[in-house]
Amino acid sequence: MVGYIARRLLEAVLVLWLAATLAFVAMQLTPGDPAQTLLAASGASAAEIAERRAQLGLDDPLFVQYARYLMDLVRGDLGTSWLQGRSVGRMILERIAGTVELAIAAGVLGAVLGIALGLLAALYRGTWVDTVAMAVAAISLSTPVFWSGLLLILVFSLYLRWFPSSGWGDVRHLVLPALTLGFSLAGSIARLVRTQVIEILRMPFVLTAQARGIPLWRILLLHVLRPAAGPVVTLIGLQFGFLLGGAVVTESVFAREGLGRLTVQAILWRDLPVVRGIALVSAIAYLLTSLIADLCHAWLDPRLRQDRGI
Repeated sequence: MVGYIARRLLEAVLVLWLAATLAFVAMQLTPGDPAQTLLAASGASAAEIAERRAQLGLDDPLFVQYARYLMDLVRGDLGTSWLQGRSVGRMILERIAGTVELAIAAGVLGAVLGIALGLLAALYRGTWVDTVAMAVAAISLSTPVFWSGLLLILVFSLYLRWFPSSGWGDVRHLVLPALTLGFSLAGSIARLVRTQVIEILRMPFVLTAQARGIPLWRILLLHVLRPAAGPVVTLIGLQFGFLLGGAVVTESVFAREGLGRLTVQAILWRDLPVVRGIALVSAIAYLLTSLIADLCHAWLDPRLRQDRGI
């Protein structure tokens, strides 16, 4: 276990370096002058813009900017927002609670709906139930998040007036964003659950249990769900990492205060330290959720513990 975690930590260092480098390069390639964008509303002169560029270190060679950026990260300093003049780390901490709340709610809803659809499709494969369940999964995978979000606002906020259309407050503000994201996640989970359950139901030990007259619900609980759960747990973990990275579209549609909306604002204003900081936090979220999902998968499947030395 210790050796496996040590290997994963070494891999994490490489992944974080790559994520930080890609974030730096991507923002350098983005068209536009950050100093001019930041001062656009004030009607600053060319001299004032040039002075601002010098203050931000944008006139330094790229290698110097990159080295300074990496040294700050090594010290645990995500930098200071060029737009607000505040610590990027503090800004992320202020917004991450909303994203975590949305990620947990959407992850739970997506997992429950996806597992239910997958089980129904597997148990009634070849019937109309299977067709309907997989049709719902296909709609989930093919429907853009912004479209489903706007549709939910139209029906449940404007027409039925059951839930607020935007903002961040009590549980009622969370329902529609969580449904939007959860539905988008359910399709891939349902397809994987169906495939895994059908494959396990065809195995000799399951057929033997059926021949002995053991009830189907008991076969599912004792012989099917645990081996089928491993890949599903891994998929849910990776999707949860995506959600923690910031559900940009959903938070923008529902005007929720979170990392996704903060990312959009930072990109529009060319606030590079904020964009880079969020990219790094997103990478960390992916790594942590991936590690936890792999450990859970290994616990569910003893063969993986032997293969990976856990």
